Amino acid sequence: MRAPNVPPILRSSRIAAIPAFIAILWLASGPCFAQTARPLGRISVDREHRMLRAAGGSPFVPFGMTYYRPDTGWAPQLWKKFDPDATRRDLELIKRLGGNTIRVFVSFGSFYRTPGELDPEGIAKFDRLLELAEQAGLYVHPTGPDAWEGLPQWARGDRFADEQHLKALEDFWRLFAGRYKDRPVIVAYDLLNEPHVPWTTPAIAAQWQKRTGRTAVPDPKAEPADPQLLDYQHLREEVAEQWTRRQSAAIHAADPRALVTVGLIQWSVPATRMSVAQYAAFRPDRIAPYLDFMEVHFYPLAAGAYHYESADAEEQNLAYAESVVREAAKPGLPVVLAEFGWGGAAWKTVAKMPPQVADEDQAKWCAALVHATRPLACGWLNWGLHDTPDATDVSQGTGLLARDGREKPWASTFTKLAGEVRQRPAMAGDIGSRPELPWDACVTSSKAMEQFRLDYRHAFRAGRATTRPSGG
Repeated sequence: MRAPNVPPILRSSRIAAIPAFIAILWLASGPCFAQTARPLGRISVDREHRMLRAAGGSPFVPFGMTYYRPDTGWAPQLWKKFDPDATRRDLELIKRLGGNTIRVFVSFGSFYRTPGELDPEGIAKFDRLLELAEQAGLYVHPTGPDAWEGLPQWARGDRFADEQHLKALEDFWRLFAGRYKDRPVIVAYDLLNEPHVPWTTPAIAAQWQKRTGRTAVPDPKAEPADPQLLDYQHLREEVAEQWTRRQSAAIHAADPRALVTVGLIQWSVPATRMSVAQYAAFRPDRIAPYLDFMEVHFYPLAAGAYHYESADAEEQNLAYAESVVREAAKPGLPVVLAEFGWGGAAWKTVAKMPPQVADEDQAKWCAALVHATRPLACGWLNWGLHDTPDATDVSQGTGLLARDGREKPWASTFTKLAGEVRQRPAMAGDIGSRPELPWDACVTSSKAMEQFRLDYRHAFRAGRATTRPSGG
């Protein structure tokens, strides 16, 4: 999930020694530093069975959440306001609730303010987080540098096609992945949260001119009449492909055993009505060759924000979710639903939900989503542990814990699901007959996207009817 109103990330390869030493001394002042850390086995990918495996060969099902602390501002200042003791308590609670993985955002402001240099204080805090995670028995899934804690001037602008930005990102990953190549507590690297190739930038326009001789890029509002629109969407997909290839190569050069993925926004699959410019251009089958497994995010927005208004609305969103995850799974890699969730009672005022909406509705929806995607996905990460009052979006109510710290119904449901998916990991399954996504038509026509959504929903409903027990 992107924070609102925030832009969408080595003179020396060494981290400054003295500031790092001071920071490490401060972070080590808490109890149990390193002495009780338990190394975790390295996770690997089983492509044949489309799943992840633990060091001993048993299935590993990532089940957990994106982790950030409440009351640190919005967007969350996880690192600038890092609290080792509070983090320790949170990680122990996540483990008790059944989680085994936390996803954390790495920020430019705390880790990479200067190209070519990792920030020593940020790295010391990340080291401490890894120790705390090992103590709790949790894997850590870092997401590539983003703007949550501030964006240096050099990192503003086009991060997808501008050569200076691409080189800086490659340098970051060589440094970061190289530092942690012997830390299997890192389950995988997520290149970026919800990347989206902008409609145009100077670098993209230059590529378009080189490709076609035209100085003006197509108007996205002209869809589908402009005959150049499809070619331009293919160019955007090429930009996304090369961005993925270069960063993945940088990580694997530093750590050949590292797992690499990227957390796709659901607009990476044009399976519901949106503008053609909203299509993120990270087409799964084009970026999959450079990744070890796929990740996609999903929120129930099939026909506007889901308000728990009816069984029909729930079904629309489950069908939409299945269609998105299905496209992510088509390249044949394991798929993790790496962001999902929805707000309960704490969010209903802001979202203008009916007054009867309760936290039980949140738990019911999240469980339904996990069940609906089990034939296609091999892991699930909720958005947040805590409800977050400072948030300006659904994060106000997606947590397992309410603002007062009590466990919501979603917490107990989460624990039950954690046991279910680990005891019976779902293999890649047959979901029945579904329509094929006409990519070229959908990336050039919002009407085609909407027609696909309706066709898929019809097939999804028919499939549920044939599998539903009699009398159910």
